[in-house]
Amino acid sequence: MNNLALLTDFYELTMAYSYFKEGKGDVIAYFDVFFRRNPDKGGFAVFSGLEQIIDYIINIKFTKEDIDFLRNKNMFDEDFLEYLENFKFKGDVYAFKEGSVIFPHEPVITVRANIIEAQIIETMTLLQFNHQSLIATKANRIVTSANGRAVMEFGARRAHGVSASINGARAAYIAGCVGTSNTILGKMYDISVLGTMAHSYVQSFDSELEAFKAYCRTFPDNATLLVDSYDTLKSGVPNAIKAFKEIVLPLGHRPKGIRIDSGDLSYLAKEARRMLDEAGFEDVKIIASNSLDEYLIKELLNEQGAPIDIFGVGERLICARSEPVFGGVYKLVATQKGDKMTPKIKISDNIAKMTNPGFKRVYRIYNEKNEAQADLVCLHDEVLEDGQTIEIFDPNHTWKRKTLENIRVKDMRDLVIKDGVQIVATPSLEEMRNHLKSELKTMDDSIKRFSNPHEYYVDLSQKLWDLRERLIKENK
Repeated sequence: MNNLALLTDFYELTMAYSYFKEGKGDVIAYFDVFFRRNPDKGGFAVFSGLEQIIDYIINIKFTKEDIDFLRNKNMFDEDFLEYLENFKFKGDVYAFKEGSVIFPHEPVITVRANIIEAQIIETMTLLQFNHQSLIATKANRIVTSANGRAVMEFGARRAHGVSASINGARAAYIAGCVGTSNTILGKMYDISVLGTMAHSYVQSFDSELEAFKAYCRTFPDNATLLVDSYDTLKSGVPNAIKAFKEIVLPLGHRPKGIRIDSGDLSYLAKEARRMLDEAGFEDVKIIASNSLDEYLIKELLNEQGAPIDIFGVGERLICARSEPVFGGVYKLVATQKGDKMTPKIKISDNIAKMTNPGFKRVYRIYNEKNEAQADLVCLHDEVLEDGQTIEIFDPNHTWKRKTLENIRVKDMRDLVIKDGVQIVATPSLEEMRNHLKSELKTMDDSIKRFSNPHEYYVDLSQKLWDLRERLIKENK
């Protein structure tokens, strides 16, 4: 990847310099990455971006040009600039698996490193976590709304820049899209790249029928035609049927589909389906595009009964248009000098903005049917085991308690970087995609619904809650 050491908020460097000057370079810091609220009032989010976070952290390096730029700011001395010139991350990173179902207020990632190293990587870590988790969450909602029908990611030209188009398409594939229009992603990850023609192709010929026949001659084994350039039902679909009969069938192939990109998609799809079936093309798929999102897709299928087989979704997926900010944060939760660890807490009158102190771990608790019941955030030295009976409680409304018996537990985080070295192999996108499918099967349908989803419990262990309450009192 390109050198991105300076892709950091400038205050990360000014803080790092002050730590350096104050002799705090040997202080170990623990930072948690978490988010506070599910996008679109949903019941969960999908974690994506870990591959890029790891790649950035293990390869970060300040070049001579970077050092010269910082020197010209006249804010840093030569000792600090020399430190940056030799900079290498030597800490540890704990993280959920990419493709995991995640919930607000649980530490999805924890960085443990000397405080300068941990501070410098904050911006890029949050950038990748926030962007890709946002797009993966949105894409999964759209895929879910399609109810088993294929969803194609079509957003490259509407994405907010080059990296957003690539990483957004990557996140969308992890979340369940069958492929992407973004060709470079297909090369990078060996996934399906999809697309046929634009309106300009049809317009470039003397007639729509001539354009369709030309395309069918070029791709007789993959003939999918865009039928709304002029009049979908009066010319587009009839001309597609003619081209299929006159070109595709004589060459020994079956046509693949038609695409509708404008107009009343439900009405047009129903009429097109009738016309195709009457012509003997019951197997030809109808693809719909044009500013689709999960709500419109759900309405088309469930309320209007539109016979649409495949959806192409662009701007409202790749930009997460309905709620384009994920809101992940990177908060200091402990420091350590020698063997002494000191938990840290941020206190706010807004309960949602308070942090949970200390070095932690996250357990997901399942019942005997392998159904996820709750996530329990514990201090790192707490160990849960299968078969236990435990009591969980709402950390903000402690009278709300529940006893879980004969539990099965899963430690949700892996140590992915140790002493600056990646120690867990990066899974393929297919493995991440399958991991998400597996996780979603364990979640109750009430959590996955769009309207008023059930709130999944993310509780604190008694020991962690006691620590938080003590620190609140001490700092008040």
